Amino acid sequence: MPRLVLTVIGDDRAGLVSSLADVIASYGGNWEESQMAELAGKFAGIVVVTIPPERFDAFLSATRTLEGLLEVSVHTGAHDRAKADQESTGLTLAILGNDRPGIVHELSTVLSTHGLSIERMTTNTREAPMAGGLLFEATIDVRVPPQLDFADIRAELERIAAELVVDLEIDRS
Repeated sequence: MPRLVLTVIGDDRAGLVSSLADVIASYGGNWEESQMAELAGKFAGIVVVTIPPERFDAFLSATRTLEGLLEVSVHTGAHDRAKADQESTGLTLAILGNDRPGIVHELSTVLSTHGLSIERMTTNTREAPMAGGLLFEATIDVRVPPQLDFADIRAELERIAAELVVDLEIDRS
């Protein structure tokens, strides 16, 4: 069955996920995986679904019925990364420090320079209880191909963290 990647966004309110799930189920689809969140009054997500080939076109038309509730974009050709994932090592980066512009830019530049792919990233800010101002927090899950030297990557990330004056924890899985 074709795998589709749906991106969805709409004003946050009760029933959005249910509306999307109804359309997927009514066309014989299977909701395989997703990540969704409410941010700044909007509800957004990415959903991987499979739809029977004979119902594909009708499903695409049906996603338009969600307009007004959710904007849905459908992307085909989701690739299978199982082999690459088996050969690579995972890293989880946990970052905490005073909020300032450029933290994500600096860290993502290091990762990109080494050819690393971010699998998942969550960020947020919160009040700094003792110092006032805001703290920036991030958790970044990354895949490291086997041919890359983990020590070099770690050293560069630690150097950037020191320049940014943020705490950095690196867990290798």
